[in-house]
Amino acid sequence: MADRAPTARALARETVRASILAAARARLTEEGPSQLSLRAVARDVGMVSSAVYRYFPSRDDLLTALLIADYDELGAAVEAAEVAAGPQPGARWVAVCRAIRTWSVTHPGDFALLFGSPVPGYAAPRETVEPASRTTLTIVRVVADAQGAADGRHGSPVAPTAAPGVVGPTVADGVASLRSFGLELPDEVLVRTLMAWTTVFGTISFELFGHFVGSVSDGAAYFDQVIARLADDLGFAADFGAVAPSGSGGSCPQSGVPV
Repeated sequence: MADRAPTARALARETVRASILAAARARLTEEGPSQLSLRAVARDVGMVSSAVYRYFPSRDDLLTALLIADYDELGAAVEAAEVAAGPQPGARWVAVCRAIRTWSVTHPGDFALLFGSPVPGYAAPRETVEPASRTTLTIVRVVADAQGAADGRHGSPVAPTAAPGVVGPTVADGVASLRSFGLELPDEVLVRTLMAWTTVFGTISFELFGHFVGSVSDGAAYFDQVIARLADDLGFAADFGAVAPSGSGGSCPQSGVPV
C-alpha cells in the first residue's frame, strides 16, 4: 500500500517546527549553544513559549533536534562531495576535507554546537550517534580505499620505532566501532586516521575561533596544505587537480561564536 500523503495539519506542524529550528540555529551563531533558550527562540518566531514546548518539550529536546539536523546536513554535504570527486581516493580525500571546512565556515554557530565546548547540563542521546557518524565514516572509507589503491606511494604506514609500545590496545574501541559498520583498518592506519580526523576539525576550530590570528594569512590555502600532509602521513597522495577550491580564503578572525 502506498504511503498516505501528509495531512494539512501535519504539514503545518512541520513548517512551524522548521521555523523554530531555523530561529534556534540563528541564535547559535549570535549567542552560542550554552545560551540557547526556548523562550528567546519563541520570541524570534512570534510564538508564546508554551506553544514552542508543544514541539520541543525542553531545551535538551531542541538541542538534540539541532544536533541531528546539523550532523545530517554536514554528512550529506560531505557524502555528496565524495561522490562528485570520482573514484580516486586522493581526489575524494580533498573533496571530503574541503566540504567539511566549507560547511563549517558557512555555519560557525552550528560548528560550535557540534564540536565546541559541551553545553552544561546536556548529554547527547544515543539517537545522535548515527547522524554524527556520517562524516567520520566517509573519511574512513576514503582511507580504506586508498590503502588498496596503487598510486605509487609507500602504502600502509608503519609505527615509528620510538612509539611507546604496541598501538592495538589504544584503539580497541575504534576497531570495534568500525567493525560494527563493516569496516576494517590496520591498527597503525586507524591511529593515523584518528590523528587526521582530529587535525581536520582542530584546524577548522582554530580558524573559526580566531586562534590563527597573527600566524595564518589564508585559511583556505593553509587548510589545503594541512590535508595534503595528512594524506601523505596516511600513505597516499592528495589530488587537488580534480576538485574545485574550497570556500572563503584569507584569514578567519574571531567569528564571534562563543565556545
